[in-house]
Amino acid sequence: MFQWLADLVVKDWLGLSVDTRFGSALHFFIEDTTKILVLLISMVFVISYIRSYFPPEKVKVWLQGKRQGMASVLAALLGIVSPFCSCSTVPLFIGFVEAGIPLGITFTFLISSPIVNEVSLVMLFSIFGYKIAILYVLVGVVLAIVAGSIIGKLKMERYVEGYVYQIRTGETFIPEQSQKDRIQFAKENAIDTVKKIWIYLLIGIAIGGFIHGYAPQELLVKYAGKENWFAVPVATLIGVPLYSNAVGSLPIIEALMQKGVAAGTALSFMMSMVALSLPEMILLRKVIKPQLIGVFIITVSIGIILIGYGFNLIL
Repeated sequence: MFQWLADLVVKDWLGLSVDTRFGSALHFFIEDTTKILVLLISMVFVISYIRSYFPPEKVKVWLQGKRQGMASVLAALLGIVSPFCSCSTVPLFIGFVEAGIPLGITFTFLISSPIVNEVSLVMLFSIFGYKIAILYVLVGVVLAIVAGSIIGKLKMERYVEGYVYQIRTGETFIPEQSQKDRIQFAKENAIDTVKKIWIYLLIGIAIGGFIHGYAPQELLVKYAGKENWFAVPVATLIGVPLYSNAVGSLPIIEALMQKGVAAGTALSFMMSMVALSLPEMILLRKVIKPQLIGVFIITVSIGIILIGYGFNLIL
């Protein structure tokens, strides 16, 4: 249906050929915009309804007192359906530490939530299909668990700012929601999500369309194809200081892959931008010291590089 609509606009209404650079770029833009918007609204509504059962307050309560291994797995899985953005980094971190949740488990949740949130899942599914989407979620969960476990074993609690341990937030009250409340929450969240990200979506798809129509395929294959083993770490390092999210980056990743960039290289670039965004690092500095931020960046970067190589081998 989405390809039919793009064909209708580009070929029939505008009389352009998709074999031309501009026609190919415009076709990509129209098809991806309509496809992603429809899937985004419908799937965010469903996931938001599920997410209404997992507010951060409940996540904190559920993780308290759990055994290390079980808590790590639970934290990574809850990160998938829990709301997370850079602005919530500090309050989430303080709440987890104040509740006595070990540092490693706290970082497991903080890594899992931005990497495999509902928007990135929807975008991956809509662009690459369910196989890559599921595989991405699995490796994202494993990365969160392993990186969190490494940070936990290093016993770096001394690098958390002292005032964090002195905060007492009091007993958490978690109000129950009716089915009507949950549906209303899902509806409002779907609308709010689209309002927040539509401009980034259009910018990302526009860039992707430009790459699709104009980027030289031979050059991209040469420097970012499977044969270039240096492409994955370079892509990861380039993505670390940048700031983006799945909405803006995935259409670009799609276009790069269509031009011959290896899947693992492209996804490593995206994961480093999402998991290690500059705003998040700046906000984390308010609660943890540079030594711990450095360990966090290095550990996650190494994990992303290994995941990139793995994707390149199997896809």
